[in-house]
Amino acid sequence: MKKIILLTLFIWLGAFAFAQKRVVCCSKPSATRQFAMLASSSKFKMAHKNPLPVRFQSAVGTAITYKTADGKGATAYMLKAKKATNNYILVIHEWWGLNDYIKRESEKIYNDLGNVNVIALDLYDGKIAATREDAGKLMQAVNDDRAKAIINGAIAYAGPKAHIATIGWCFGGGWSLQTSLLAGKQAVACVMYYGMPEQNIDRLKTLNTDVLGNFANKDQWINPKVVAKFADDMKKAGKKVYLHQYDADHGFANPSNPIYDSNATKDAYANTIAFFRARLK
Repeated sequence: MKKIILLTLFIWLGAFAFAQKRVVCCSKPSATRQFAMLASSSKFKMAHKNPLPVRFQSAVGTAITYKTADGKGATAYMLKAKKATNNYILVIHEWWGLNDYIKRESEKIYNDLGNVNVIALDLYDGKIAATREDAGKLMQAVNDDRAKAIINGAIAYAGPKAHIATIGWCFGGGWSLQTSLLAGKQAVACVMYYGMPEQNIDRLKTLNTDVLGNFANKDQWINPKVVAKFADDMKKAGKKVYLHQYDADHGFANPSNPIYDSNATKDAYANTIAFFRARLK
């Protein structure tokens, strides 16, 4: 009798473990993981031409390090405001990593906005890709918990009184929205360029800021259908999203990208600066 009970218990535990495993493996991946999974597609990788060389050296920006809750610490590129201010912009890089293009773009935003602190985060922990194959590997290797630790560490570095705006492109576009969600009540502005939107309406309800989205109608992945659903989800969540959709392709705003679209970029950037300026007072 004892053997029968033990055998029954063993079978029940095995079935329970299998069921739990099924739930985990079949659960819907996060928005950031969904975007990272695109790197498995050769079509997605081939759509990202290897970047043209960009060389940038700044007399203003410096490398910083800060603490993270996981104990690993993090590095970033910072442009400090000339006068003390609680206004911060957290910049999230593309799938190439924190390269010279992102540093140059960060300084452009810094100069055009005026008195603001800009911190370009490094979700790749110092790694930079020069080819689309390497970029895909780095993007897929990003662990959500580690990325959140890096972001939360930057928010803590800015301080509890900081007014936090975020911006990102491609991989960083989705993470820009996630960063604003993590910033909670400190979030004042979010700009995302052709990144994967958050699809959990309950999470969107916790967003403390409006969103400006710059998207590309020729984008085969973050396409007009995805953008329309995002707009609908934001409406259901009671949040505002300002959409700008261009007759351009994914990655249109990066001048190191062979498919760079200067007209779309100028318009998107002008709207971005106006959006930031109205919310970082």
